[in-house]
Amino acid sequence: MTVLCVLMACKKNNVDFSYAPTEPRAGETVKFSNLSSSGEEWEWTFGDGATATIKSPSHAYKQPGTYRVILKVDKRAAWTKTKEITVYDTIPTFVCADSVFSIYNDYTFEANIYNPYNYEVSYLWVLPLDMDYFTPTDEDLTSSTLKGYFTRPLQEAPIWLCIVMNGDTTYVEKSFEVQDRATNSVLLRTTEGDFRQRIFGARAEEAKVITKSALLDAEQDTVQTYNGHTFTLDEVASVFPGVQGFHISNRKIYYRADGLWVANIDGANPVQIDASDCPAMTLDTKDNRIYWANAEGVWYMPFVGSDNNKFVTVPVLLNDMKNVNKIAADAEEK
Repeated sequence: MTVLCVLMACKKNNVDFSYAPTEPRAGETVKFSNLSSSGEEWEWTFGDGATATIKSPSHAYKQPGTYRVILKVDKRAAWTKTKEITVYDTIPTFVCADSVFSIYNDYTFEANIYNPYNYEVSYLWVLPLDMDYFTPTDEDLTSSTLKGYFTRPLQEAPIWLCIVMNGDTTYVEKSFEVQDRATNSVLLRTTEGDFRQRIFGARAEEAKVITKSALLDAEQDTVQTYNGHTFTLDEVASVFPGVQGFHISNRKIYYRADGLWVANIDGANPVQIDASDCPAMTLDTKDNRIYWANAEGVWYMPFVGSDNNKFVTVPVLLNDMKNVNKIAADAEEK
């Protein structure tokens, strides 16, 4: 009998657990720590319909309130511990699905609030006049989301949101580290010097002054090699009188004459892209774009793909630089 009592005493399990943080908010992860002295199987019920069977689980409550958390060890009713946990309202804030930020990528910031009583809520994304590192893609700054992109790398790029709900005002400020990223460029020569403009998809960085470039020093559009044959300006002029420069790609020839034109390589179906005087042009075979200059600035559009050379895309103004006399595409990412 004495031995039996000792064995029973040894089997006694002190069931207990703790959790952190002790005052969690809705949506916040709560870590439960199993403090039981023994056991091999665990049953957790969190009071909101969720359960777990691991020793020390984590759980997030979607709504504020008071919940009864029960831990049962080895499926024995006698080895059970119950505690109440109070979950508080969320603090209004905003979040972004991305965790790493770089220039000229699109990001969406979204307000995150708990509003079970459907109070009237107003939002205002605060963008100071000198905040030149972020450009919104939607001019409405009073919605629950802010969409846009960063335009330069920064260690700390702050964004502010003012939330008013049921008369209570909350100001939220978060700072983000914005990284630079390498990309291809368009090189431009003007009467004022040489410039590099990095291209990020449909967007471009502001042109920056560079030292003289070998790409711009080279002949731009008077001699071209295509499919093993070297085409000269005189040879092309026999088919396209008045041609001043040309580039060839994908069985198309883009050439400067009285404006900018595209035709099939055999000279068929010539179509004028721009009737303005065109002092410079180039092809970017990496992004499949044509760049050209006129009196308004530098323009670009995708390569023309149809056999009849009719195009439906609208040329886009890259910059308003004047007196551009040479353009070169640099595929080396910088």
